[in-house]
Amino acid sequence: MEPHFTKIKGGVGAPLGFLTSAVSCGIKNPDATRLDLALILSESPCVSAGTFTTNRVKAAPVKLTQAHLRRGEIRAIIANSGNANACTGVVGIRDAKAMCQKVAKELSLNASEVGVCSTGVIGLPMPMSRIEPKIPALAQALAPKQGHDVAAAIITSDTHPKEVAISLDIDGHKVRIGGCVKGAGMISPSMATMLCFITTDAHITSDCLRKATLESVENSFNRITIDGDMSTNDTVLVLANGRSGMPLIRRNSQACKMFRAGLQYVMLELAKAVVRDGERVTKFVTVEVKGARTYLDAKKVAEAVSKSALVKSSWNGGDPNWGRIIHAVGYSRARIREELVDIFLNGKAACLGGLQATTPMDDLRTIAAKPEFTVEIHLNQGEANYTMYTSDLSPEYIDFNRSEYAYWKQARKDGLI
Repeated sequence: MEPHFTKIKGGVGAPLGFLTSAVSCGIKNPDATRLDLALILSESPCVSAGTFTTNRVKAAPVKLTQAHLRRGEIRAIIANSGNANACTGVVGIRDAKAMCQKVAKELSLNASEVGVCSTGVIGLPMPMSRIEPKIPALAQALAPKQGHDVAAAIITSDTHPKEVAISLDIDGHKVRIGGCVKGAGMISPSMATMLCFITTDAHITSDCLRKATLESVENSFNRITIDGDMSTNDTVLVLANGRSGMPLIRRNSQACKMFRAGLQYVMLELAKAVVRDGERVTKFVTVEVKGARTYLDAKKVAEAVSKSALVKSSWNGGDPNWGRIIHAVGYSRARIREELVDIFLNGKAACLGGLQATTPMDDLRTIAAKPEFTVEIHLNQGEANYTMYTSDLSPEYIDFNRSEYAYWKQARKDGLI
Protein backbone atom coordinates (compact mmCIF):
# COMPACT_ATOMS: atom_id res chain seq x y z
CA MET A 1 0.00 0.00 0.00
CA GLU A 2 1.35 3.42 -0.98
CA PRO A 3 1.77 5.78 2.00
CA HIS A 4 -0.29 8.95 2.18
CA PHE A 5 1.68 12.21 2.34
CA THR A 6 0.34 15.36 3.98
CA LYS A 7 2.08 18.60 3.07
CA ILE A 8 3.05 20.70 6.09
CA LYS A 9 4.77 24.02 6.63
CA GLY A 10 8.33 24.62 7.77
CA GLY A 11 10.53 23.20 5.03
CA VAL A 12 13.83 21.92 6.37
CA GLY A 13 12.83 23.10 9.85
CA ALA A 14 9.59 21.10 10.00
CA PRO A 15 10.86 17.79 11.54
CA LEU A 16 11.11 17.58 15.32
CA GLY A 17 14.46 18.32 16.92
CA PHE A 18 15.95 20.47 14.15
CA LEU A 19 16.94 24.12 14.56
CA THR A 20 17.77 26.51 11.73
CA SER A 21 18.93 30.08 11.22
CA ALA A 22 20.23 32.45 8.55
CA VAL A 23 22.02 35.80 8.52
CA SER A 24 23.34 38.32 6.03
CA CYS A 25 27.12 38.57 5.53
CA GLY A 26 27.32 40.48 2.27
CA ILE A 27 29.38 37.65 0.78
CA LYS A 28 28.93 38.75 -2.81
CA ASN A 29 28.23 42.41 -2.11
CA PRO A 30 29.06 43.94 1.31
CA ASP A 31 26.28 46.48 0.87
CA ALA A 32 23.60 43.83 0.28
CA THR A 33 21.26 42.81 3.09
CA ARG A 34 19.85 39.55 1.70
CA LEU A 35 20.37 36.36 3.69
CA ASP A 36 23.42 34.46 2.44
CA LEU A 37 24.68 32.30 5.32
CA ALA A 38 22.56 29.48 6.81
CA LEU A 39 22.87 26.88 9.56
CA ILE A 40 21.00 23.65 10.27
CA LEU A 41 21.44 21.71 13.54
CA SER A 42 20.00 18.51 14.95
CA GLU A 43 19.54 18.95 18.69
CA SER A 44 20.47 15.31 19.19
CA PRO A 45 22.89 12.90 17.48
CA CYS A 46 21.68 11.72 14.11
CA VAL A 47 22.56 9.58 11.12
CA SER A 48 23.39 11.20 7.80
CA ALA A 49 23.81 10.49 4.10
CA GLY A 50 24.87 12.47 1.05
CA THR A 51 25.51 12.49 -2.66
CA PHE A 52 27.82 14.86 -4.51
CA THR A 53 28.78 16.11 -7.94
CA THR A 54 30.52 13.63 -10.23
CA ASN A 55 32.42 16.49 -11.86
CA ARG A 56 36.16 15.78 -11.58
CA VAL A 57 36.62 19.40 -10.54
CA LYS A 58 35.15 19.51 -7.04
CA ALA A 59 34.81 22.53 -4.77
CA ALA A 60 36.60 22.61 -1.42
CA PRO A 61 33.37 22.23 0.62
CA VAL A 62 32.44 19.12 -1.39
CA LYS A 63 35.81 17.51 -0.67
CA LEU A 64 35.66 18.37 3.02
CA THR A 65 32.04 17.27 3.55
CA GLN A 66 32.71 13.98 1.76
CA ALA A 67 35.64 13.41 4.13
CA HIS A 68 33.48 14.20 7.18
CA LEU A 69 30.80 11.75 6.02
CA ARG A 70 33.39 9.02 5.58
CA ARG A 71 34.60 9.68 9.13
CA GLY A 72 31.17 9.52 10.79
CA GLU A 73 27.80 11.23 11.05
CA ILE A 74 27.07 14.88 10.27
CA ARG A 75 24.87 16.73 12.74
CA ALA A 76 25.08 20.33 11.48
CA ILE A 77 25.33 22.03 8.08
CA ILE A 78 26.64 25.52 7.36
CA ALA A 79 25.95 26.82 3.85
CA ASN A 80 26.53 30.03 1.97
CA SER A 81 25.57 31.58 -1.33
CA GLY A 82 27.52 34.13 -3.36
CA ASN A 83 30.82 32.25 -3.55
CA ALA A 84 31.35 28.61 -4.58
CA ASN A 85 34.78 28.26 -2.93
CA ALA A 86 35.70 26.18 -5.99
CA CYS A 87 39.08 26.12 -7.76
CA THR A 88 40.58 27.92 -4.77
CA GLY A 89 43.31 25.40 -3.90
CA VAL A 90 44.65 24.95 -0.39
CA VAL A 91 43.21 28.32 0.62
CA GLY A 92 39.73 27.03 -0.19
CA ILE A 93 40.22 23.92 1.93
CA ARG A 94 41.52 26.08 4.76
CA ASP A 95 38.47 28.36 4.57
CA ALA A 96 36.02 25.45 4.45
CA LYS A 97 37.70 23.91 7.49
CA ALA A 98 37.57 27.25 9.30
CA MET A 99 33.81 27.48 8.73
CA CYS A 100 33.30 23.98 10.17
CA GLN A 101 35.61 24.62 13.11
CA LYS A 102 33.92 27.90 13.99
CA VAL A 103 30.47 26.31 13.92
CA ALA A 104 31.69 23.31 15.92
CA LYS A 105 33.11 25.60 18.60
CA GLU A 106 29.84 27.54 18.89
CA LEU A 107 27.74 24.37 19.11
CA SER A 108 30.12 22.19 21.18
CA LEU A 109 30.54 19.66 18.36
CA ASN A 110 33.50 18.07 16.67
CA ALA A 111 34.42 19.77 13.40
CA SER A 112 33.86 16.46 11.58
CA GLU A 113 30.19 16.58 12.66
CA VAL A 114 29.69 19.70 10.53
CA GLY A 115 29.05 19.67 6.79
CA VAL A 116 29.86 22.77 4.74
CA CYS A 117 28.31 23.75 1.41
CA SER A 118 28.87 26.75 -0.85
CA THR A 119 27.35 28.02 -4.08
CA GLY A 120 28.10 31.00 -6.28
CA VAL A 121 30.97 32.30 -8.38
CA ILE A 122 33.81 29.85 -9.14
CA GLY A 123 37.48 30.78 -8.77
CA LEU A 124 37.50 33.39 -6.02
CA PRO A 125 38.64 32.99 -2.39
CA MET A 126 35.94 33.28 0.28
CA PRO A 127 35.57 36.68 1.98
CA MET A 128 36.20 35.10 5.38
CA SER A 129 36.57 38.52 7.02
CA ARG A 130 32.82 38.96 6.53
CA ILE A 131 31.77 35.34 7.15
CA GLU A 132 33.57 34.32 10.35
CA PRO A 133 32.37 37.26 12.50
CA LYS A 134 28.74 36.33 11.71
CA ILE A 135 28.95 32.68 12.76
CA PRO A 136 28.37 33.34 16.51
CA ALA A 137 25.19 35.30 15.70
CA LEU A 138 24.17 32.53 13.32
CA ALA A 139 24.48 29.95 16.11
CA GLN A 140 22.67 32.13 18.64
CA ALA A 141 19.74 32.63 16.25
CA LEU A 142 19.05 28.89 15.92
CA ALA A 143 15.38 28.14 16.48
CA PRO A 144 12.66 25.76 15.27
CA LYS A 145 10.32 26.58 12.39
CA GLN A 146 12.75 28.85 10.52
CA GLY A 147 13.31 26.59 7.52
CA HIS A 148 12.22 29.26 5.06
CA ASP A 149 15.19 31.44 5.99
CA VAL A 150 17.59 28.62 5.08
CA ALA A 151 15.85 28.19 1.71
CA ALA A 152 16.19 31.93 1.09
CA ALA A 153 19.84 32.13 2.13
CA ILE A 154 21.14 29.50 -0.32
CA ILE A 155 19.62 30.82 -3.57
CA THR A 156 21.75 32.47 -6.25
CA SER A 157 20.16 32.97 -9.67
CA ASP A 158 16.93 31.39 -8.39
CA THR A 159 13.92 33.71 -8.51
CA HIS A 160 12.49 32.39 -5.22
CA PRO A 161 13.23 29.97 -2.35
CA LYS A 162 12.15 26.35 -2.89
CA GLU A 163 11.08 24.10 -0.02
CA VAL A 164 8.78 21.15 0.73
CA ALA A 165 7.77 19.35 3.92
CA ILE A 166 5.47 16.38 4.49
CA SER A 167 4.24 14.13 7.26
CA LEU A 168 3.40 10.46 6.86
CA ASP A 169 2.36 7.60 9.10
CA ILE A 170 4.86 4.76 9.53
CA ASP A 171 3.86 1.93 11.87
CA GLY A 172 1.44 4.20 13.69
CA HIS A 173 3.96 6.99 14.24
CA LYS A 174 3.90 10.41 12.61
CA VAL A 175 7.13 11.06 10.72
CA ARG A 176 8.14 14.37 9.16
CA ILE A 177 10.46 14.96 6.20
CA GLY A 178 11.39 18.51 5.18
CA GLY A 179 13.78 19.93 2.63
CA CYS A 180 14.96 22.91 0.64
CA VAL A 181 16.88 23.25 -2.60
CA LYS A 182 18.64 25.85 -4.68
CA GLY A 183 19.30 25.59 -8.38
CA ALA A 184 18.37 27.42 -11.54
CA GLY A 185 21.33 27.11 -13.93
CA MET A 186 24.14 24.62 -14.56
CA ILE A 187 21.62 21.81 -14.13
CA SER A 188 22.47 18.36 -15.52
CA PRO A 189 22.18 14.81 -14.20
CA SER A 190 24.80 12.90 -12.15
CA MET A 191 23.97 14.96 -10.33
CA ALA A 192 22.03 18.08 -11.15
CA THR A 193 23.60 21.37 -10.15
CA MET A 194 22.16 22.32 -6.82
CA LEU A 195 22.35 22.24 -3.07
CA CYS A 196 19.67 20.27 -1.25
CA PHE A 197 19.26 19.80 2.48
CA ILE A 198 16.71 17.36 3.91
CA THR A 199 15.90 16.65 7.55
CA THR A 200 13.68 14.00 9.08
CA ASP A 201 12.70 12.90 12.57
CA ALA A 202 12.48 9.27 11.42
CA HIS A 203 14.40 6.74 13.51
CA ILE A 204 16.40 4.90 10.87
CA THR A 205 19.61 2.93 10.54
CA SER A 206 22.53 4.51 8.74
CA ASP A 207 22.63 1.92 5.96
CA CYS A 208 18.90 2.21 5.32
CA LEU A 209 19.14 6.02 5.12
CA ARG A 210 22.08 5.90 2.72
CA LYS A 211 20.40 3.41 0.40
CA ALA A 212 17.16 5.40 0.45
CA THR A 213 19.08 8.60 -0.30
CA LEU A 214 20.94 7.10 -3.27
CA GLU A 215 17.78 5.63 -4.77
CA SER A 216 15.75 8.79 -4.22
CA VAL A 217 18.43 11.02 -5.80
CA GLU A 218 18.58 8.69 -8.81
CA ASN A 219 14.82 9.06 -9.30
CA SER A 220 14.69 12.83 -8.78
CA PHE A 221 17.74 15.09 -9.05
CA ASN A 222 19.38 12.78 -11.60
CA ARG A 223 16.26 13.06 -13.78
CA ILE A 224 16.39 16.82 -14.43
CA THR A 225 18.31 19.05 -16.83
CA ILE A 226 18.10 22.68 -17.85
CA ASP A 227 21.25 23.52 -19.78
CA GLY A 228 23.29 20.29 -19.70
CA ASP A 229 26.05 21.79 -17.51
CA MET A 230 27.30 20.11 -14.35
CA SER A 231 28.57 22.16 -11.42
CA THR A 232 31.52 21.73 -9.08
CA ASN A 233 29.43 22.06 -5.91
CA ASP A 234 26.40 19.74 -6.20
CA THR A 235 25.44 18.33 -2.84
CA VAL A 236 22.47 16.54 -1.28
CA LEU A 237 22.63 15.99 2.48
CA VAL A 238 20.02 14.11 4.52
CA LEU A 239 19.96 14.13 8.34
CA ALA A 240 17.74 11.83 10.47
CA ASN A 241 17.56 12.23 14.27
CA GLY A 242 14.85 9.77 15.37
CA ARG A 243 12.92 12.36 17.40
CA SER A 244 9.57 11.03 16.12
CA GLY A 245 9.79 8.32 18.77
CA MET A 246 9.10 5.52 16.33
CA PRO A 247 10.80 2.09 16.37
CA LEU A 248 14.04 1.79 14.45
CA ILE A 249 13.59 1.50 10.67
CA ARG A 250 15.80 -1.24 9.28
CA ARG A 251 16.90 -1.91 5.73
CA ASN A 252 14.56 -3.97 3.52
CA SER A 253 11.66 -3.61 5.98
CA GLN A 254 8.19 -2.37 5.00
CA ALA A 255 8.83 0.72 7.12
CA CYS A 256 12.00 1.41 5.12
CA LYS A 257 10.03 1.20 1.86
CA MET A 258 7.47 3.66 3.19
CA PHE A 259 10.19 6.05 4.36
CA ARG A 260 11.95 5.82 0.99
CA ALA A 261 8.68 6.65 -0.79
CA GLY A 262 8.32 9.78 1.36
CA LEU A 263 11.93 10.81 0.83
CA GLN A 264 11.64 10.32 -2.92
CA TYR A 265 8.43 12.36 -3.00
CA VAL A 266 10.15 15.29 -1.28
CA MET A 267 13.20 15.09 -3.56
CA LEU A 268 11.11 14.84 -6.72
CA GLU A 269 8.98 17.83 -5.74
CA LEU A 270 12.15 19.84 -5.12
CA ALA A 271 13.74 18.63 -8.36
CA LYS A 272 10.72 19.69 -10.40
CA ALA A 273 10.75 23.07 -8.64
CA VAL A 274 14.36 23.54 -9.79
CA VAL A 275 13.39 23.02 -13.44
CA ARG A 276 10.37 25.31 -13.20
CA ASP A 277 12.65 28.03 -11.79
CA GLY A 278 15.39 27.49 -14.38
CA GLU A 279 17.28 30.52 -15.60
CA ARG A 280 14.88 32.38 -17.91
CA VAL A 281 12.96 29.22 -18.89
CA THR A 282 9.37 29.39 -20.12
CA LYS A 283 8.52 25.68 -20.42
CA PHE A 284 8.44 22.66 -18.10
CA VAL A 285 8.60 19.53 -20.27
CA THR A 286 8.28 15.91 -19.16
CA VAL A 287 10.08 13.52 -21.50
CA GLU A 288 8.84 9.93 -21.21
CA VAL A 289 10.66 7.20 -23.12
CA LYS A 290 8.78 3.91 -23.36
CA GLY A 291 9.34 0.51 -24.92
CA ALA A 292 13.14 0.52 -24.96
CA ARG A 293 15.14 -2.70 -25.04
CA THR A 294 16.90 -1.85 -21.78
CA TYR A 295 16.77 0.69 -18.97
CA LEU A 296 20.08 2.15 -20.24
CA ASP A 297 18.70 2.58 -23.76
CA ALA A 298 15.66 4.39 -22.40
CA LYS A 299 17.88 6.63 -20.28
CA LYS A 300 20.17 7.48 -23.22
CA VAL A 301 17.21 8.56 -25.36
CA ALA A 302 15.60 10.62 -22.59
CA GLU A 303 18.86 12.42 -21.80
CA ALA A 304 19.68 13.11 -25.45
CA VAL A 305 16.28 14.68 -26.13
CA SER A 306 16.16 16.56 -22.82
CA LYS A 307 19.61 18.12 -23.35
CA SER A 308 19.36 18.94 -27.07
CA ALA A 309 19.82 22.68 -27.63
CA LEU A 310 17.91 22.40 -30.92
CA VAL A 311 14.95 20.65 -29.33
CA LYS A 312 14.87 23.05 -26.40
CA SER A 313 15.08 26.07 -28.71
CA SER A 314 12.10 24.83 -30.71
CA TRP A 315 10.10 24.41 -27.51
CA ASN A 316 10.91 28.03 -26.62
CA GLY A 317 9.31 29.08 -29.88
CA GLY A 318 6.26 26.88 -29.38
CA ASP A 319 7.36 24.78 -32.36
CA PRO A 320 6.33 21.07 -32.20
CA ASN A 321 9.37 20.06 -34.24
CA TRP A 322 9.33 16.27 -33.91
CA GLY A 323 12.15 16.02 -36.48
CA ARG A 324 14.56 17.52 -33.95
CA ILE A 325 13.33 15.05 -31.34
CA ILE A 326 13.83 11.97 -33.52
CA HIS A 327 17.27 13.16 -34.62
CA ALA A 328 18.28 13.32 -30.94
CA VAL A 329 16.85 9.83 -30.47
CA GLY A 330 19.07 8.68 -33.33
CA TYR A 331 22.35 10.05 -31.96
CA SER A 332 21.64 8.96 -28.37
CA ARG A 333 23.68 5.74 -28.89
CA ALA A 334 20.66 3.72 -27.81
CA ARG A 335 19.63 0.72 -29.88
CA ILE A 336 16.64 1.98 -31.87
CA ARG A 337 14.94 1.34 -35.20
CA GLU A 338 13.84 4.49 -36.99
CA GLU A 339 10.76 2.84 -38.50
CA LEU A 340 9.45 1.86 -35.06
CA VAL A 341 9.69 5.26 -33.34
CA ASP A 342 6.45 7.00 -32.36
CA ILE A 343 6.38 10.50 -30.81
CA PHE A 344 3.42 12.06 -29.02
CA LEU A 345 2.81 15.52 -27.52
CA ASN A 346 0.26 15.36 -24.70
CA GLY A 347 -1.04 12.14 -26.23
CA LYS A 348 -1.41 13.51 -29.78
CA ALA A 349 0.70 11.76 -32.42
CA ALA A 350 3.42 13.89 -34.05
CA CYS A 351 5.35 10.97 -35.53
CA LEU A 352 4.29 7.37 -36.18
CA GLY A 353 6.70 4.75 -37.43
CA GLY A 354 9.37 7.39 -38.01
CA LEU A 355 7.07 9.40 -40.30
CA GLN A 356 4.87 12.48 -40.00
CA ALA A 357 1.56 11.65 -38.29
CA THR A 358 -1.80 12.96 -39.52
CA THR A 359 -2.46 15.14 -36.46
CA PRO A 360 -3.11 18.73 -37.66
CA MET A 361 -0.01 20.85 -37.07
CA ASP A 362 -2.10 23.57 -35.43
CA ASP A 363 -3.14 21.07 -32.74
CA LEU A 364 0.51 20.25 -32.03
CA ARG A 365 1.46 23.94 -32.00
CA THR A 366 -1.24 24.59 -29.40
CA ILE A 367 0.34 21.96 -27.16
CA ALA A 368 3.91 23.20 -27.67
CA ALA A 369 2.79 26.72 -26.77
CA LYS A 370 1.66 25.60 -23.32
CA PRO A 371 3.91 26.31 -20.31
CA GLU A 372 3.87 22.59 -19.45
CA PHE A 373 3.48 19.55 -21.68
CA THR A 374 4.64 15.95 -22.05
CA VAL A 375 6.64 14.37 -24.87
CA GLU A 376 6.24 10.59 -25.15
CA ILE A 377 8.74 8.64 -27.24
CA HIS A 378 7.75 5.04 -27.94
CA LEU A 379 10.65 2.93 -29.22
CA ASN A 380 8.48 -0.21 -29.50
CA GLN A 381 11.36 -2.61 -28.88
CA GLY A 382 10.96 -3.75 -25.28
CA GLU A 383 9.56 -2.99 -21.83
CA ALA A 384 12.05 -0.49 -20.37
CA ASN A 385 10.95 3.08 -19.57
CA TYR A 386 12.66 6.27 -18.34
CA THR A 387 11.36 9.76 -17.49
CA MET A 388 13.17 13.09 -17.31
CA TYR A 389 12.09 16.65 -16.54
CA THR A 390 13.55 19.46 -18.62
CA SER A 391 12.93 22.95 -19.96
CA ASP A 392 13.25 25.09 -23.02
CA LEU A 393 16.30 27.25 -23.81
CA SER A 394 15.65 30.94 -24.31
CA PRO A 395 17.57 33.90 -25.77
CA GLU A 396 17.25 35.45 -22.32
CA TYR A 397 19.22 32.53 -20.84
CA ILE A 398 22.18 33.49 -23.01
CA ASP A 399 21.86 37.16 -22.11
CA PHE A 400 21.62 36.31 -18.40
CA ASN A 401 24.78 34.19 -18.50
CA ARG A 402 26.98 36.40 -20.68
CA SER A 403 28.92 37.79 -17.72
CA GLU A 404 29.16 37.35 -13.96
CA TYR A 405 32.42 39.17 -13.39
CA ALA A 406 31.07 42.15 -11.49
CA TYR A 407 31.91 40.19 -8.35
CA TRP A 408 35.58 40.08 -9.35
CA LYS A 409 35.73 43.84 -8.93
CA GLN A 410 34.49 43.49 -5.35
CA ALA A 411 36.98 40.67 -4.73
CA ARG A 412 39.76 42.97 -5.85
CA LYS A 413 38.57 45.61 -3.37
CA ASP A 414 38.60 42.95 -0.64
CA GLY A 415 42.21 42.11 -1.50
CA LEU A 416 41.30 38.50 -2.39
CA ILE A 417 42.84 38.67 -5.90
